[in-house]
Amino acid sequence: MQISPGEVVGRVAGVVRFVANQVHAKLDPLGYARSIGVQIGKNVHFYGMPPGMFGTEPWLIKIGDGVHITSGCQFVTHDGGTLILRSEVPDLELTAPIVIGNDVYIGMRTIILPGVTIGNRCIIGAGSVVTRSIPDNTVAAGVPARVIKSTDEYLQSAKARSLKLGHLRGEEKARALKAHFGAK
Repeated sequence: MQISPGEVVGRVAGVVRFVANQVHAKLDPLGYARSIGVQIGKNVHFYGMPPGMFGTEPWLIKIGDGVHITSGCQFVTHDGGTLILRSEVPDLELTAPIVIGNDVYIGMRTIILPGVTIGNRCIIGAGSVVTRSIPDNTVAAGVPARVIKSTDEYLQSAKARSLKLGHLRGEEKARALKAHFGAK
C-alpha cells in the first residue's frame, strides 16, 4: 500500500505533536493539563503523568485545591463498551464528568471512572478502581474502591505509626530514613 506525500506529512506532524505533548507533560504537568482543558485548582501536584492520563475528554475533569495525584493514574470519562453496541443503538453514548474535591490524595495506578466525584479530604488507595462517588473525609481503596475508614481514623493510625520525618525533604530525609532502617 502506497501513501501519498500529503499523508506522510500528516503522519509526521502527528508524531511531532505527540512528542511535543509528552515533553510538555514532563516539563510542566500542570500547564499541560490546563492546556488540554483540565480544570485545576491551587497547590495541585502530579507525581508522573502517563500518556493519556486524562483520556479523550479532559475538559470534563475538575481537580480541586491541594490535590496530590501519583504516577500511573487514569481518568476515564466515557464508557468505551458502547462502541460494540452502536450497530444496534447508533447514538449510544455514556460520558460523564469527573470531579476531585480539595485536599485529596490519589494513590498510584488508580483508575477513576465516568461520573465519579471524590469528596474533600479523601485518600484513595493505590491500585483502586473508583466506580462510584466517594464521600468527604474518607479513605477508599480496592477494586472496586469502597470506603474503608474515615480520614480522621486514618490520621490517628498514621500518627501512632509515624517515623516523625515528614517535615524533612530531599537528601536530609533520605539520610534520616537510611539511618532509621540501617540502610547504606
